[in-house]
Amino acid sequence: MTTSLVKTSRTLGATLVLGSLLLSGRAEAQITTPQPSPLSTVTQRVGLTDITITYSRPSAKGRTVFGTVVPFGKRWRTGANATTKIKFSDDVTIEGKKVPAGEYGLYTIPNKTEWMVVLNKSTKQGADVDGFKDDQDVARFPAKPYKLGNKVETFTVNFADLTPATANVDMQWELTGAKFKVTTEVDAKVQAQIEEKVVKNANATANDYAAAAVYYYDNNKDLKQALTWIQKANATDPKFWNLHTQAKIQMKLKDFKGAVASAEQSRKLALEAKNAEYVKMNEDLIAGNKAPAAK
Repeated sequence: MTTSLVKTSRTLGATLVLGSLLLSGRAEAQITTPQPSPLSTVTQRVGLTDITITYSRPSAKGRTVFGTVVPFGKRWRTGANATTKIKFSDDVTIEGKKVPAGEYGLYTIPNKTEWMVVLNKSTKQGADVDGFKDDQDVARFPAKPYKLGNKVETFTVNFADLTPATANVDMQWELTGAKFKVTTEVDAKVQAQIEEKVVKNANATANDYAAAAVYYYDNNKDLKQALTWIQKANATDPKFWNLHTQAKIQMKLKDFKGAVASAEQSRKLALEAKNAEYVKMNEDLIAGNKAPAAK
């Protein structure tokens, strides 16, 4: 083969390979566009429990939603595309129903005056409700629908009305909302920690003593025990915030003289730290506790 023929052959081969690669790239390339019902995940810590909800968010687009787009009296996946999923890191109680930790399908059956909320072990039914098995239900409970003050264009699930141990899961779309209450176990978990880190621990830190005292104070538990713990926290390295807690506990125990003394010490340290908020809180506490003594 001559040199020119070899060059021609090599050029042709390279051209064919390049063309093949270009065609392959075109065949694999895909156009990415926004999803009409985008996937969303919302997570909330309620007490010491993490709750995660994963769902797709359809929009109303001028349609009347409930009663038409979402028929009354029929099971709904509570969103678009795949079934909405709800996950609990610990056991919870929902509207009086015990629900073990785990992930479940969140289904709803909307009606005009009442929704039925269904937690089912199946998380893959999607739009196919024919294969739904009622015996896989974990809990069923009613939810009262309510009218929204403003239109919510895109279906939204969020957490509302949070307390240290509870939250409402709130589902809103167009002019309708419905919510249910989740209650988590907090006290038993905190008490177990206090038992381990404070009661049975000879090397408990000032922070541990203070945390235990604050929990007892906030939850109206044994105030004398709370006072003992906060005094231990303040014994070696008093902090103005811990001394203020001590003053509040003493006030609840009606030890007004002791409360004033602790608040005055807290105020002094807060002034040195230039913390105006605690200065004022201590001044208010002092003023409130001196009044009874003056009568």
